[in-house]
Amino acid sequence: MPESVQLPFEQPDPMRPAPLLRRLQHRGPIHAIRTAVGDPAWLVTGYDEVRALLDDDRLGRAHRDPERASRTGESALFGGPMGEFATERADHGRTRSLLQPHFSPKRMRALRGRVEQLTAGLLDELEAAGPPADLHAALALPLPIAVICELLGVPYEDRARFRQWTQAAADVTDRARSEQGLAELFCYGQRLVARKRDTGGDPDADVISRLAATDGVSDDEAASLGMLLLFAGHETTVTAIGEGVVWLLAAPGQWQALVEDPSRIGPAVEEILRAPGLGGGGIPRYARTDLDIAGVHVSEGELVLLDLGAANHDDAVFADPDRFDLDRPAAAHLSFGHGARYCIGAPLARIELEVVFAQLTTRFPTLRLGCAVEELSFKVHTLTGGPAELPVIW
Repeated sequence: MPESVQLPFEQPDPMRPAPLLRRLQHRGPIHAIRTAVGDPAWLVTGYDEVRALLDDDRLGRAHRDPERASRTGESALFGGPMGEFATERADHGRTRSLLQPHFSPKRMRALRGRVEQLTAGLLDELEAAGPPADLHAALALPLPIAVICELLGVPYEDRARFRQWTQAAADVTDRARSEQGLAELFCYGQRLVARKRDTGGDPDADVISRLAATDGVSDDEAASLGMLLLFAGHETTVTAIGEGVVWLLAAPGQWQALVEDPSRIGPAVEEILRAPGLGGGGIPRYARTDLDIAGVHVSEGELVLLDLGAANHDDAVFADPDRFDLDRPAAAHLSFGHGARYCIGAPLARIELEVVFAQLTTRFPTLRLGCAVEELSFKVHTLTGGPAELPVIW
């Protein structure tokens, strides 16, 4: 592998791509890099290449020799290989078959009304407290937690504990902390599954109860899948809400355009999903065999990072890609992936975002940032990132 640059790329402006990433994109769709821990990898930035590779069986999350595999960071969740190399495809297919029914269109439609109620309640509290406010603490954080708790059957009163564990598990700089957080989360899941079995409640009441009642699913598997959904089902949506507010309020005219025409909520959500992710990095995959990517030879076992943010800012697909624009012509962003590994929680995330921005723009039409964008603090040591605080006034 040739000499390379190293992640993370410096990003002086959170609303603009890292300058080095933009220079790499102009050179081509694939680049030799070093990860944040110094390991060699390939960074794929072209839209067509990322889209195709997301659904390419020659790449996977497992590695034939995981101890020698390149790592992206110290996270126990995504820092290195996951799963068994020999059975990865079958295991992935089983997991999706177990989880997909719980995210069916019918179940998601039934959940929308509850999302609307929860959002309205949080906005009632926000309005009663008055400005200024931290919209991260008042809405972006508690709403996805409340929704995923109801969907999974996790007690909302446990949120402070499991939030602490998910934040630890997502740490990309401290492996011991990440491993401890993941272990605590799994143990919590085991206790939750055992409690549901012992109480003999409705086996169709929530996702974890249904998993625990499924033939062939052990308590440990139900706990593991439930806690994976708990992590993925709120962390990314917390970030999307926060970043969406920032983009809408920072881009001239965009918030007001949404206030004046609520029918644009749908396109706004898609632009909110497309616009962030500008710092470089990507979804980790390992080559299961030798392959060529855009004329570059990649050897079996090498780490390939599929940069969704860069792909979503490929100017061959998205005109003037760094501009946040509610009038952008429809094009399929890759924020939820593509193909066999497309995010099963995408419909739920879209529902939450649509409800949040429909209600926010209706009830707080004069909302604006309480500080300059450059004064905002973004989380840089966790997998999902996003604003740590979101001061607003109205």
